[in-house]
Amino acid sequence: MTWAREKAGLTKRALAQRVGISEQLMGEIESSWRSATPANLAKIAEALNCPVVFLERKRAEPVPVPAEALE
Repeated sequence: MTWAREKAGLTKRALAQRVGISEQLMGEIESSWRSATPANLAKIAEALNCPVVFLERKRAEPVPVPAEALE
């Protein structure tokens, strides 16, 4: 999200104002400390002129390491 915001030439404050949320909440969403609601995510995507899927963080499940690999 930071990359898209910076590419759009917006500060966190400017993006937050366009979306209608606080600058603090925008920072928390951008740093992944909090998740955006689906409605806010759609507004952020619109403000950044990018698809919502680009902003969604994909979290891969950790792959277990076999015990044999640790020996």
